[in-house]
Amino acid sequence: MALTPDKSPKLTPAEYFDWEEQQPCRHEYINGEVYAMSGGTQNHSRIALKCAVLLENHLPDGPCRVFNSDCRVNIVETNDYTYPDVSVSCDSRDKTTTQYITYPCLIIEVLSDSTEAYDRGNKFFLYRQNPQLQDYLLVSSQDIAIDLYHKNAAGRWEILNFRAGEIVELQSVNLTFPIEQVYRGIDFSEVAI
Repeated sequence: MALTPDKSPKLTPAEYFDWEEQQPCRHEYINGEVYAMSGGTQNHSRIALKCAVLLENHLPDGPCRVFNSDCRVNIVETNDYTYPDVSVSCDSRDKTTTQYITYPCLIIEVLSDSTEAYDRGNKFFLYRQNPQLQDYLLVSSQDIAIDLYHKNAAGRWEILNFRAGEIVELQSVNLTFPIEQVYRGIDFSEVAI
């Protein structure tokens, strides 16, 4: 996400939804202002896809649904909307809306140089307002590294760091997997042009 808002007047949520339908790129909506979403690298895209496919294969039936970066997340009790790379909702209330979900139990962001500080800071602050969110996964696109923010039984967030050779556990969706599974075929020597 760009760090500065687009040069436009503040919008209401309804105006934002109407306006964004006419735009060539996606925009997050925070406090009435729109923020253009920047494009990612090939590695970023492939890692996000691998995470989504892994989850979709694990949750083919049942109450949980997996969403890619085209699905907005409404920040609970606000009119703010973000676009995480991957999200999972197992909450039946999210079946009543078509343009967004509000109660994800898992959110995944693939990190890039331009978004890492925001994903770890202000964006996580927004996400953790949601009482349903249990796991917030930050996946590096530059090396084999995943950081998991997990809300424990006491309601406190703890961070777990995973590196090459380790097993990632997502309690929110009852899934464990070798970290290499989301990095298979990723070439970290590729240079952005």
